Amino acid sequence: MDNFTPFSALAGGSLIGLAAALLLLLNGRIAGVSGILGGIIGAIVPEATWRVAFIAGLVLSSVVYAASGATLPRISIDHSVGALIIAGLLVGFGTRLGSGCTSGHGVCGMARGSRRSLVATAVFMGTSILTVFVARHVIGG
Repeated sequence: MDNFTPFSALAGGSLIGLAAALLLLLNGRIAGVSGILGGIIGAIVPEATWRVAFIAGLVLSSVVYAASGATLPRISIDHSVGALIIAGLLVGFGTRLGSGCTSGHGVCGMARGSRRSLVATAVFMGTSILTVFVARHVIGG
């Protein structure tokens, strides 16, 4: 994590909060990415349009950021494709089981004072701490 600065964290968090607030104010929708992505399939055109635009904005923001001359952080993945597929399936199962993902519960739900989101975020954080501990200190050595 070489690129972390308090300014970059503040700027990134502010932009995420601004995007979530604008989506709620202008469209009346919660910015839960898993729900937005899952709702594209089988949605009618007006509903699918804003969902696709939101996801495209997420993807294209890194392109715009890089085009501004900024350096994107280098990402390296040291795990097998099979491990990534299993991890992705577990995340998908967890978001369905928890009725939302980290962005929906952690950003939007907690900002709205939702008890369910507070519990879900605590479970996400606890599970991630346990997973990193097991992966690095029990399995990974």
